[in-house]
Amino acid sequence: MKKQIGLVLSFLLLTISQYSYAQNNAAKALLNKVSQKYNGYKTIQAGFTLDIRQANGSSHSDAGTLYLDKANNKYHVNTKNQILISDSRTQWNIMKAEKEVEISEASNSTNEINPTNIFTFYTSGFNYALANTEKAKGMSLSVVELKPIDSKKNYSKIKLRINKANNLIYDTTIFDKSGNRYTYSLNSQEGNKAIASSFFTFNKSNYTGFDIVDLR
Repeated sequence: MKKQIGLVLSFLLLTISQYSYAQNNAAKALLNKVSQKYNGYKTIQAGFTLDIRQANGSSHSDAGTLYLDKANNKYHVNTKNQILISDSRTQWNIMKAEKEVEISEASNSTNEINPTNIFTFYTSGFNYALANTEKAKGMSLSVVELKPIDSKKNYSKIKLRINKANNLIYDTTIFDKSGNRYTYSLNSQEGNKAIASSFFTFNKSNYTGFDIVDLR
């Protein structure tokens, strides 16, 4: 009897393992299509909304536009209260209400999610699983759940929803280990739009009266 139970358990474990492997492969194949789509763009302009739900029940939202020069790791992010500019070497954090600019070295690390890899961060470092298809605003969305291989990451899971019609990201939800949830929704996306190189540099004359704090 014990031998039979052992055989059944072994079969179940093998079945689960095969299913997980198939799910991982299917999810990764989908994400490869998505990354290929974005890798075809030299520049991207995207309007986004950020919704933050904190563990204590409070919530906050913000909106803005991201301009990305993918080939050169440059970006410009403009929201109501803040502007982030990077020329790939230096980052300028412009806080509008405080009238202050913080200067720091740009981080181009692939080990963290940042504006330079926001469209392709999922290509490595995760275990993947396909979830049930979801609907939003009349669109059919593929759902991929990503869990970081590195357990030291400050988030436990990322949920990526992808528009089935065009393989573009619809939204990304990050679940951090403190119970907070961050959802980035892409309201508009335009690839290969001409963006002047000056847009990715800081022009001091545009911020007269701002305090400049160099943290480098």
